[in-house]
Order: sequence, then structure tokens, then C-alpha cells
Amino acid sequence: MISSKKWNVLPLPPAEFTGSHPELPAAVAQLLWNRNLRTQRQIDEFLNPDYSQDIHDPYLFQDMEKAMDIIFKSIDKEENIVVHGDYDADGVCSSAIIITGLRKLGAKNVNVFIPHRETDGYGLNLRTIELLHSQKTNLIITCDCGVSNTPEIALARKYKIKVIVTDHHTVPPKLPKANAIIHPLVKGESYPDKGLCGGGVAFKLVQGLLKKYAILHSALPDGQTFEGFEKWLLDLAAIASIADMVPLVGESRTITKYGLTVINKTRNVGLKKLLIIAGLADANGQPKHGAYDSYAMSFQIVPRLNAAGRMDHANTAFALLMATDEKSAENLAAQLDKNNVDRRKLTEQYVSEARKQIKETKQEDNPVLFVLGKDWPTGILGLISGKIKDDHYKPAIVMGETKDAINGSGRSIKEFSLIAAMQSMPEVFDKFGGHPQACGFTLKSKDKLEEFKTKLIAKAALQTAAVDLVPQITIDAEVELNEVNWKLYDLLQKFEPFGQANEEPKYVSRALTVTAIEPVGQDGKHLRLMVKHNSQLIKKAIGFGLGDVNRCAENWKECLKPGDKIDMVFSIGVNEWNGNRELQLTIEDIKKITS
Repeated sequence: MISSKKWNVLPLPPAEFTGSHPELPAAVAQLLWNRNLRTQRQIDEFLNPDYSQDIHDPYLFQDMEKAMDIIFKSIDKEENIVVHGDYDADGVCSSAIIITGLRKLGAKNVNVFIPHRETDGYGLNLRTIELLHSQKTNLIITCDCGVSNTPEIALARKYKIKVIVTDHHTVPPKLPKANAIIHPLVKGESYPDKGLCGGGVAFKLVQGLLKKYAILHSALPDGQTFEGFEKWLLDLAAIASIADMVPLVGESRTITKYGLTVINKTRNVGLKKLLIIAGLADANGQPKHGAYDSYAMSFQIVPRLNAAGRMDHANTAFALLMATDEKSAENLAAQLDKNNVDRRKLTEQYVSEARKQIKETKQEDNPVLFVLGKDWPTGILGLISGKIKDDHYKPAIVMGETKDAINGSGRSIKEFSLIAAMQSMPEVFDKFGGHPQACGFTLKSKDKLEEFKTKLIAKAALQTAAVDLVPQITIDAEVELNEVNWKLYDLLQKFEPFGQANEEPKYVSRALTVTAIEPVGQDGKHLRLMVKHNSQLIKKAIGFGLGDVNRCAENWKECLKPGDKIDMVFSIGVNEWNGNRELQLTIEDIKKITS
């Protein structure tokens, strides 16, 4: 059985802090304290980001001037420019941002290359460089990749191809010899915001282009203002930030906050059609349920953009974001929607097989969990490993074996860096890359599998020896059920956008009485509860996946009945249907009170 979750309720703030905000419910004051927002200035800056004050000068990047000189010379000479992206939502959005910027400034010969997940793998490869050389490419601009591609960039330079890297992934010990590297984490980089995603870095590059162009021109070639054009790119930068789960603080928070505003009135034809087909917008492209938020992007738009690269080729997602014709955009959106449906079905199938494999191989007590599937699609390995990691609160590696190779994807807990572990054993990989909590790789040969497993288990065992390896939930505060009202909900919306380093608030209420329980959804995998506290006030709650016995150690459909007492962890949302709006609690976890 999967372990029960550990509840970590954050301590109460000092009374003087709560007392200094008498206008706020205690649950909101505590949320400020939990987010380390202690002074009025910090609170104001967080709750009310200011684009003019919070967005940094792109020329604070140490190589930005170099990159600008190269790009403008290439545009002037009408050289062949290729933007090399990545196959996920961040990479696709990054590519669209840079290409849109280059074309706006008059680049005539600019194209995109997005690798195929199965045949090309992540980042640049030598075959791609040979191809681009044969096509007489003069300049490669990478986005969301490149910082680990030392041999590939060396080959490009040998062919006299200039290379500008824009990336945000973990920096290797040795940097490639690119002509310029725009990356917030490289050694010696003074750029103040270290948490930008690939789309954020791409946005800064275009900002740099606009700023330099503005020195000599009062407006863009088509007469559009610089500020106007820049801000219309924020929709894609926001989606990229949400997709890549970077910390939504500092500049990334401001980009995402303003970007969500842009999404609500987006001019991007493809994005508008995707919002419609996802059920978020009506036939005219207007939001159906109020303003779009990070949740809607994260669970409705990002999966559809990602599905292209997972199930087919990310070119479809890129084409959608660049579409200008409504009919073609509609067709592309429909294709992404179908890809996403297929992706969900496959993921569900293989997650079930992965859980079965872990049980059969008796790995539950191991510090790292390994799953190996025959011909499993590379595009969904990360999704499977994420589910397994969440189940057990342990690093999880899921691999797919083909005739020629073993490819894998890993997800980890905050206490163990996968990428650092992999950097310590480069001899087992043909290629790898990623972040502390997410990675992708190809083994050098199938013979390296056992060596890889042995070394990773040893490192994880050493580093997590003092860690309680059970799933954990961080809870912002304990509240009475009658404190959950529209005032609280409206105040919580000021904390949007939610994401890494600013998670959606979770609360716990104790000793609730279950008044009704109803399995809902396919095969009754979700549970709808009606609960009340000491008063007669009844609240509706939905528990996604709580009816799935493969996910939950407790068979809640069978062991929970009206009249039972429970403690419940939840977030606060809204349920809308037929023009009606009501508060709804989304259940994170429940514990039955047995005595």
C-alpha cells in the first residue's frame, strides 16, 4: 500500500504580526507570514507587482551586448538564422517568442528547428548540426537548451556557424564555447533574477533587441510601439513560466501576473483557439468562468501544448502559437486536444503498470524506485515518474527500452538532486540534462543499466538517510469551516499566480462530520463529500483520485460513510455550472477519526 501522507501544519505567526493586520482574516495574515512577507513594503510588492519597477534591464546579462551585435549583424546581412527550441511547452513558447521578435525587427531568413523527442532527444545533437550546416545556416539561437551541448556547439563553430545560447537548465562544470550565453545561472553572471524559465530568458533576449532597436528608431517597422509589442509577448512568457514550474517570485511572478492579464485578451489566434477547445473560452474567445488563472493554464493549456511533443512532434504546438489563419489554428488546436486525450489514456495505462512493477519487484523500501518498460513512449516517461515520486515521496526513475537504447526520465524530492547525482557519473550516459528535481537521459549502452541503478541508489541512500520518506503536505493554517467564505476566497486570489515558491494555500479543518459521500467521474475514481462543522453550515468538497484504490491506501469509497468524523486538508476554489457560482473545497487528504 502507498504510505499515508504526513501533515506539516506551519506554526502560527507572532501575535504582534497578526495584530498589525487587523483588517485581514487570521488565515490570510498567516499566509503572508508563511510567504516570508513581513514588512508592508514586501507585502505590497508581492501582492501588487509593478511591471515598470520589477522587470530588470536585459543588459544586466553579461553577454547580452555580444548577443545583440551578432543578431543585428545577421539581420542586416540577411543571414540564415535558426532558432533551436525544445519539445515541451517552455521550449515551444520560447521559440515562438524569439521568432516573433526577430521577424518583427525585419529578419527575412529565420526558421525554427524543434527536435523530435524520440529520434533527436533533448537539446542539440551532432546530426542536427550537420543538417543545419548543409542548409547553410549562419546563426543558431538556442532556447530552453544548449548550455550542456559542448561538442555540438564546437562542431557548429568549426563550420563557422555562430551560436547564441539562451537557457536556464543546470550549468555543467564546463561551458560550451558559444559566441554568447544568456543564462541566469552561469558562473559570474550578475543578472539579479536567477529563477527565469526558458521562455523568460527568451523574453529578455527580445527585450534586449527592442531596446537596442529603439536607440535608432522611434517605432517598429510596422509602426507598433515598443512597449505594446513587448507586452503582447507576455502571454507566451507566462505560459512558459507556469509550464516549467519555476519559482513564481521576483521577475517570474511579475511576468506571469501580467502575462495572465494578456492571456485574458490575447491576440494570439492559436492560443485563443486552444482556450476555446479546452472549454475555458466561449465561441467568441471570451473567458467562460472569469479571468484565467495559473490553475487553468497549468491543467488545461500546458498539457495540450506538451502533448504535441509527447505523442507526435512539437512542431504542431509551435505552428499553433504562430498561426495567423483562424481555420488552420482551429485544426491545429483540435489536433493538440486529440493528442492530449491519447496522452492521458496512455499515461493512465503505464502508471498502473509501473505501480504493479514496483510492487512485484518489492522496491517499496528502496531509496530510489526504478521502472523499466519495453517500448514505452519516451514522451510520457516523465509523467509516469512524477506519479511514482508523488506516491512514495522518493526519487523515481522510469525508463523505456527500445531495440537500441534505454531512455529515461526522473523526478525527485527536494532533499535529493538528481542532476547533481548524474553529473557525478557521466560515464554511464550518452547524454543527460535537467534540474535538481527533474531529469532526462539516455544510457551509454544497455550494459550500463545495473551500474546506473547501483550508483544512484548508493547516493540517494547516503543523502536521504535522515529524511522521513513519506509523502508530505505543507499546510498553511488550521481553520474553522465557517471561516471559509467569499471574503477569504477573494483575498486569496491576490496571491495569484500560484506555483513553485508560492503554492496554492492549503488549510486543515478538524473533526468535520460527513453528511454525504458520492463517487463521481469515470469508474468512481473521484469522491464528492458534503461536510459540516459544529454549525449546520454544509460545505461541498471534491477529492480527485480519492476513490482510486490504486492511489490511496485507504479505500474511502468503502470505509467512509455519512456520520463519520474526519480531519480534512483542502484548498479553496469555485465550482461554476449553468451560470451559478459556489465555493468548493478541493480535498488534498483526509484522515478518519476512529476514537
